[in-house]
Amino acid sequence: MHGRGILEFFVIIGWLGLLFDWAVFSGLSTLSAKWKSRRLRQIVRWGYLVISIGITVTFFVMAASFRTARGMTPFHEWVLSLFLTLFVTRLIFSVVLFLGDLGRVIFGLGRRVITKDDRKPLIPSRRKFISEAAVLLAAVPFTGFLYAMIKGKYDYRVHRATLTFPDLPEAFDGFTITQLSDIHSGSFDNTSAVQRGVDLAKEQRSDLFVFTGDLVNNAAWEIEPYLHRFGAIKAPMGQYSILGNHDYGEYIEWASDEERENNLETLKQHHREMGYRLMLNEHIVLEKDGQKIVLLGVENWGKGFIQKGDLDKALAGVDPAAFKICFSHDPSHWEEIIKHHPANVHLTLSGHTHGAQFGVESDKFRWSPVQYRYKDWAGLANEGGRYLYVNRGFGFLAFSGRLGIWPEVTVLTLKRG
Repeated sequence: MHGRGILEFFVIIGWLGLLFDWAVFSGLSTLSAKWKSRRLRQIVRWGYLVISIGITVTFFVMAASFRTARGMTPFHEWVLSLFLTLFVTRLIFSVVLFLGDLGRVIFGLGRRVITKDDRKPLIPSRRKFISEAAVLLAAVPFTGFLYAMIKGKYDYRVHRATLTFPDLPEAFDGFTITQLSDIHSGSFDNTSAVQRGVDLAKEQRSDLFVFTGDLVNNAAWEIEPYLHRFGAIKAPMGQYSILGNHDYGEYIEWASDEERENNLETLKQHHREMGYRLMLNEHIVLEKDGQKIVLLGVENWGKGFIQKGDLDKALAGVDPAAFKICFSHDPSHWEEIIKHHPANVHLTLSGHTHGAQFGVESDKFRWSPVQYRYKDWAGLANEGGRYLYVNRGFGFLAFSGRLGIWPEVTVLTLKRG
């Protein structure tokens, strides 16, 4: 979605939010109608409107500045996140009131038909417990979203998986890979919290470090305050990286194509400054004790997104029998092309989805709204011995929070067997 489309979306949901305010104000009026303190009643009713309208106005100001601000900044994300928190809270509140009012209408009509008594009002007055139920139910998303914004987005978790391959070279039996993805450095608002995530990645002491795209939201300067932090992640067999869809800077308006291209070149230079070997539709051979594996790094290829990735180019000159690991930002590349390719790519590492930054994951059940867009959206997938691992993302974008789908440091262990 480009700048104009995002702006139009912001305006639409902004006006919808104001419509919900009427229902919430009505419900709060019912809830507080019999309170003894007139001042307290006014504080609850009008205080809510002041806060709600204030956030909405700020939201409109943010939306108007979006195109000139060169994409999402922490300010934009916080305003958007507060507005979405309020929007969902108002939506739940309004739905509960609507259902309660619908029940009142049905009850009143039924009573009139059965009793034929027109002395009682056709529609009974709203009962206080309906407003109380609306407040209680609306408090659930409100509390959850606030936690996601304050704590959840920096609650880094290590996800481990062991993958077994019959043709893995013996020298690489037990080989470990640490993967980060979707850093989105332009969204960070807590440097010390970011450092905890970096330290967690360093503590894994894996043989190889891989970053699978979206270093920034749009502009190369976003990573500059963090170059030394992410550059401190080292591995004996090297640090490798690829580009994600946001790294190309194509979601914001530039003064010229030359400015956008210069931004991309600067970003590539930042990869080098961090000690990352940026792979652009190419391959690297890793050798250990005389045995080899091949790393393939492709540019972004996504269904419905930028498609610059060229797997065939990356495979040029590769031994067909070699053990291959591919880095490709968008998991739809694996779904559409990689897993069907005649060259047997043993393992693909991706990111991109963020797990929608919201969902539920347990041993027996997992759900996220992103699953309606991506078949493989987090963790491990396997088809015929060809594996995909989708990292849930280190950072966050648009919504300045995470709930249920926590930021991830991936550690994979390769075994022969």
